Order: sequence, then structure tokens, then C-alpha cells
Amino acid sequence: MADDLGRRATRHAVVIGGSLAGLLAARVLAEHAEKVTVVERDRFPEGPEARPGVPQGRHLHVLIVGGQVALDELLPGFMDELRDLGAPKVGVPEDMVQWQNGKWYRRTSATAHFYSGARPQLEWLVRQRVFADPRIELVDGHETVGLIGDSSRVRGVRLRERGAGAGSATASGSGSGREKETRVLEADLVVDASGRSTKAADWLAAIGAEAPHEETIDTGLAYGTRVYRAPAGVLDSDAMGYFIVPNPEQEYGGVVLPVGDGTHLVTLSGLRGNEPPTEEGAFEEYAKRLPHPVISDWLAEAEPVSPVYGFRKTANIRRRYDRPGRRPAGFLATGDALCAFNPIYGQGMAVAAISAVALRRALADPKRTATTRQVQRALLDASKQAWDISTGADKKMPGALGEASAPGPLDKAVNWYMTRVQERAAGDPVVGVPFRRAITLTAPMTALFAPAVARAVLFGPPAETPAGPPLRRDA
Repeated sequence: MADDLGRRATRHAVVIGGSLAGLLAARVLAEHAEKVTVVERDRFPEGPEARPGVPQGRHLHVLIVGGQVALDELLPGFMDELRDLGAPKVGVPEDMVQWQNGKWYRRTSATAHFYSGARPQLEWLVRQRVFADPRIELVDGHETVGLIGDSSRVRGVRLRERGAGAGSATASGSGSGREKETRVLEADLVVDASGRSTKAADWLAAIGAEAPHEETIDTGLAYGTRVYRAPAGVLDSDAMGYFIVPNPEQEYGGVVLPVGDGTHLVTLSGLRGNEPPTEEGAFEEYAKRLPHPVISDWLAEAEPVSPVYGFRKTANIRRRYDRPGRRPAGFLATGDALCAFNPIYGQGMAVAAISAVALRRALADPKRTATTRQVQRALLDASKQAWDISTGADKKMPGALGEASAPGPLDKAVNWYMTRVQERAAGDPVVGVPFRRAITLTAPMTALFAPAVARAVLFGPPAETPAGPPLRRDA
């Protein structure tokens, strides 16, 4: 690693957080550092089980195409291993019954696929691959409580074992309780992958540096998830899943997807003031608020096999480390600690992997010096398309709050065009194929302005779509 990320070559890198973003960042850093240490608050389970440090772990996760490509680049053969574990591969639009903006999507041949297996399964597989590298070690059961260094450079982290209170003492040593309970882990580079609730602003302030400016947009969206077992041929349908997409005129959402063990996850969502309940029975009743009863009818034939789990932290938050400020060399942020999205759009895992690829390319770029600022900008750029998609949709929702919800000078024209794109994507493959590539992060948004697409959007009428839910694939 170039000396410009520090004053000397990187011997030791520390990654704060054993999230997907943190694990993949550690994988990349091991190509440049002599040793990489991942510091994680939780004690990792031995198997593919949910853990407290991933509060969404019991909820629906999808791995879209952009994330699949990135994971295979970082961990060759990963997608084959995930398939071997039984993660369902869902083709769109072929395998989904989808309603959006008042239209049912035609179930034509799949032009994109996502995987809907359980999040703990995917994370466990990544852990196995990452920690098989002898250069990467784990310090779990410890939380990071501060940085070592000053406003010009970070030189490590201060750790505390989980459960050690502020006034506890060790068996030896003297001084304050805090000094007794914490220890220093020196490092040439520190990467914050501690998630959307990162304490980096406090850590930076404590060493005389400036916290990054935060951009936010929050619709107040909340969702609840429950596990169901459904009989074969439910609704006399050959669909793998069902999706009711909310919009500014219709704020309720619902999705049903398989997770690979004979069960399905069902997630219902609503905006601030209309949050889905977590009580028995009330969850199924809430599904009747959706604009069509197809998901409610599915639930009537299925058997619940878990409680209802709720989730409320869905704001989009972007921390602008790329803007001027008094910030130290040797400190980077990635994953949700840098840019967190409304989870309903299914981008988080893909962006974690895409960001790790961006980190690899920035560190190995022979044409550009790998300074902290340059690498941090590359990480932010890796999340930009997902940010634009998520916030572009959320800022149109009623009751959206936050500075990022203010319309920009081009928003009116872009919204008009994108509304026409979505009207045509449901039935016209000329528009639907590039639309799916853009939202699955395998093509830039500019693909929606290619000549053939623009002609269909600007001058072509919307193609005919099904009058009701297409329970069978197109012939």
C-alpha cells in the first residue's frame, strides 16, 4: 500500500465491524497489509445464525446482480457455493408477481436474477472464506471506543471488551477505571465498517478532527417480517414470489419470497404513522391494506412459524468524507458507516461488495496515488448510483424529512422521465431490460437514456400489461 495513506507502508490494518462490508474490506486489505484485524462487538455464531449486531438479520435480504458479480470477483466461486447451500435464485420478471404504479408486470423471460436466501447464511459463508486467510485475524466480543492519533493521522483504535462497564477495573494496573478496561490496538490504517449507527463523529472529535457532514432523507418507513410455510401450489400459481411496490399515491408495500429451507419471508411495510403491527393476527389484517388482496390471499393459505419482527431504522444517511474538513490520514469509512440506504430497495449487500471492489482498484491503481482522500472518494463513488435510486424514490414519498428530501433543479424533469420509464418497464422489454440492469447496479442510469430506450419512453405508448395478478408465466 502506498506510503501516502500513512507515513510508512501499511503493516497492520484494523477494520471496525465484522459486517459484510467490513469482512470484504478486510479481504482486500490483506492483499496490501502484513496483517488485518477485524474488531467485532458480537461473538460470531459458529453457524449461519442471526446475531444482534445485524438488527435486520431476521428480515428479507436479496443479493442483486451487481453484488453477485462483485462477490465472485472478491471471492472466486462464491456464487456457486451460495447456490450449493440452497439459496433460491429468483428470475425477474419471470418468477415474480409484481404490482407497481398501478400496473401488473408481464412475466416474460428473466433478464436479471437475485438470490433471496437468509442473510445469516450469506454472511456465514463470507466469514468462512475471509477468515481462511491467515493474514486476517478476528477480535470479537470487543467494541471500539475511540481512535488513537490526532487530527493529522490515525494510529490505531482503543478497544473495550463487551460487558466491561466504565468503572470496572482489571486485576492489575492503576489509574482511572476507563484506563483499566480499555486497550490500544495500533494500526497504520483504520477502516470504519461499524454500520449506520457508527460513532465515528465522536471518535474524530475526540482527537481534534472534524466529523463529516451528514445528508439524510427519512420517509419514516417501517416494516415487519414473519416466517411462513406454504403448501405447494398456493394460489394455483407457479410464481416464486409476490411484490406490491409502494409509491407516493399508495404507501403500503408487501413482499413474499422463499429463503431456501421450505419457508418464505413475508415483509409488510408502511410509512410514518401507518407502521405495520407486530402482534399476532394484526399482521395478517394489515396485509388487507395493500391495493390488491393477492398477498393477503397467499397468507390465508400459509402457516406462520415465527413471531413478527419489526424494524424502524430505514433513513438514507450519507456521510460526506469527500468534502473539505480537518480529517486525519489513515482513516476510511465504508458500508453503512459511509452510506446507508432505505433497506426496502435491497441494495445494501450489493453496495458492500461493490465498495470492496472499488477499494481494491483504488489501492492498486498504478496511475493514481492511494491517498486517504482519493480512496475515500472512490468508496463514496461506488455507492452513488444506489444512493440516487433510493433517495430519488424516497424524496417523492409523503412526509419525507431531511435535507436530501429538498428537490434539486433537475428533479422535476428527471421525475417526469422516470415515471414514463416505470410505466413502460412493466410491459415493454425495450425499457424493462435496461431498467432492471440499472436498478440491479449492473448498468449506469445513463443506459435509460440510450437512443432506443429514449424513443420508447418519449414517443411510445405503454405496452399492454395484465389486468390482474399474473399467477402463471407468459406462454
